Amino acid sequence: MALDSQGILAAVTIAMYIPFLFVSLRLVMKYGISRGDGWVLLLVFSIIRVLGGALLVAAEDITPANISLYTGGYALELSGLSPLLLCTLGLLHSMFLTPDGLSKYNRQFRLLQLLGTVALILTITGISDETSSSSDSSGNIMRRAGVLLFCALYIILVGICVHVWTQVGFVMRYRKQLLKAISIALPFLAIRTLYSVLSTFSSSTFSVTGTTESNTSDLAKFNMITGEWQIYLVMDMLMEYAVVIIYGVAGIMLPLNEDYKSADSYQDEYPLSRPQM
Repeated sequence: MALDSQGILAAVTIAMYIPFLFVSLRLVMKYGISRGDGWVLLLVFSIIRVLGGALLVAAEDITPANISLYTGGYALELSGLSPLLLCTLGLLHSMFLTPDGLSKYNRQFRLLQLLGTVALILTITGISDETSSSSDSSGNIMRRAGVLLFCALYIILVGICVHVWTQVGFVMRYRKQLLKAISIALPFLAIRTLYSVLSTFSSSTFSVTGTTESNTSDLAKFNMITGEWQIYLVMDMLMEYAVVIIYGVAGIMLPLNEDYKSADSYQDEYPLSRPQM
């Protein structure tokens, strides 16, 4: 069966992220999973993109149509924003670490991680409710609440980034270079987050059958399922890939582990990240 435009884009997504699976795995092996720098979430994001693309391609190859495959594929597409935002959060968290790995903002960053997780749960639960029951209104409310929380998390990330720049003199050497990479990636992430908001509010229901009713004609073209594929390609796929490429190149090129040295040799050099007594 020939793939339509959405199926072709799903196949392209698989081709884009399979190589990056190995890149992100290398980053996890390089930096480990104990410091919470966000590299694991970059790997999780890549896995989600490959699995989501595979489900959508499989859904178009199967006759009669399997709605569960479509639902799973689009659910993974919507949920992918969560690990990308949380990856950025983790990388920003590393700006506050001392050479011995301590930070006085652990509790605050845990709460922000919880915010991203709640947004993900609301999004997935909303999709599940809308596709498996007649409770469309409650599912729609949860989807919209989830994407608005994603938007709020992005705004907080920008605020954290601005704050770190005001204290950049206290950031460890190679983390300063990573901060530049994050700052470059944030505009791309802004467009991606905006697309999620526009897509979610473009219809009052979530349907994979192509019969989604449009709330506002001006937003119909932004609908992830029934909208214009060119907009989806630019505002969703390319923006995401720009972010992961920026983070991937920064992670590979920068010797971030060299920032972690004996705390005794730094003494009071990093008051920004001094743990509370």
